[in-house]
Amino acid sequence: MARDAFQNDLDALRDSVIALGIEVREAVDESVAALRQADMRRSRDLIARLSDVARRRWGIEERTIVAVAEQQPVASDCRRLVGFLEMLADLARIGDHARGIAEINNLMGTAEPPRRLGFLPSMADKALAMLDDALRALQDDDAERARHVLGADDDLDRLQERVYSDAFRAMIEDPSRAEEQTYMLWVAHNLERVGDRATNVSESLIFMVTGQREYADSDSLP
Repeated sequence: MARDAFQNDLDALRDSVIALGIEVREAVDESVAALRQADMRRSRDLIARLSDVARRRWGIEERTIVAVAEQQPVASDCRRLVGFLEMLADLARIGDHARGIAEINNLMGTAEPPRRLGFLPSMADKALAMLDDALRALQDDDAERARHVLGADDDLDRLQERVYSDAFRAMIEDPSRAEEQTYMLWVAHNLERVGDRATNVSESLIFMVTGQREYADSDSLP
């Protein structure tokens, strides 16, 4: 009976981590939509809502630590609990990147919407697809899906290179656009980091399921 109760606790913690992941995923999506529409009010509202993410993260972390202290977890349980803690840190940072994009929108000020964002929407789609796959992998304990996320990181990097190339070309052709294009570079950096955090979540999931550490930049590390 005690083992069943502990398993229920683990399942509830997993569901809480996934719920937080869905929340920050939607925040990134909304931040890019507000950027495209030059909607500063929407960005300000998003920033206000994101202030709750840190509180929710710490609440889930506290429950995770209590589970370690009060139960007698076996090795696989310990990996799962450690994985949850790692994931929570990365998901909270994704919320920070969504806030960063919203703040950039506010810095850019009003403009005739929709803005021309070049490859940034494609970057957002790729980063969010990676996060979606990472969260599904967590839901299903699917290490193979998590490995797919690791492989997708190179595609996101190539899109970032396109954004950088276009931005620098625009600056050279029209120096008056330097400030605007610099903001685009900042957005690209935030989106690239969203993908990196999704990759980290997937790496943690692989460790939880297999007991082995695998990384996006190598086949396997001890």
